[in-house]
Amino acid sequence: MPRALPIEAVSSLLRDVAAAEVLPRFRNLSDTEIHAKTSAQDVVTLADLEAEKALSARLPDLLPASTVVGEEAAYADATILERLSGDGPVWVIDPVDGTGNFSKGIAAFGMIVALVDKGETVAGWILDPIGDRLAIAERGAGATVNGTPVRIDTAATRMNTLKGCAFGPRGKALRGRVGRLIHIGSAAQVYLDLAEGRLQFAAYSRLMPWDHAAGTLLFAEAGGHLGLLDGQAYAPTVHQGDLLLAPNAAVWADMADLLRGSGMVGALR
Repeated sequence: MPRALPIEAVSSLLRDVAAAEVLPRFRNLSDTEIHAKTSAQDVVTLADLEAEKALSARLPDLLPASTVVGEEAAYADATILERLSGDGPVWVIDPVDGTGNFSKGIAAFGMIVALVDKGETVAGWILDPIGDRLAIAERGAGATVNGTPVRIDTAATRMNTLKGCAFGPRGKALRGRVGRLIHIGSAAQVYLDLAEGRLQFAAYSRLMPWDHAAGTLLFAEAGGHLGLLDGQAYAPTVHQGDLLLAPNAAVWADMADLLRGSGMVGALR
């Protein structure tokens, strides 16, 4: 890996692709441009496909010998995920995160790119094209939103004052013990809100790298505490498990105890 990563080049590319392929199709999709994948709730749009195509074509030019793992390409060929376990740098792309929202004309969606090297996320970008928020994280160099450094408020001690996201059985286990549970429908938006302090925690079980590689780095570089409930550290090569993000280690431990004690750990959301 080069010492200097193409941070600004990726930022510009994300904005260019958003302007060319995503924003013109927002609230402007025909029925023939929306297709179901695994269910009626799991959809892909022409914006996803064209944005991933554009990013996949141009990102490797920014870093010699790099390859790409895109969400839609991996849906068609799951063996693509094996690239994450290789020795070379890999660009991980979620061209439109929150496609369900996007397809319904709801502005809670985003675009995510992560750079993974030797199984570790070294940089991440999350763009909210509607809200004009661009978060960037580089391992060991901190996190920014629109160029301003962000730091999570780590002083929280009481769960009942915190607002966050937890789905299905995880939400059931935390309901009544935390301040507020919300559903956004986009990991990109959740991670942006965590970095900016609008949310304080999140719990996930389906850990696809295009959803979480960039966001977990953003959260960690902003000072948050995260990990899997089985004791493992998060890595983009881990695709199943129980991921918990909290403002500090003490709150994380309290939440983890609740989730483990509920019997919900490992249950499908």
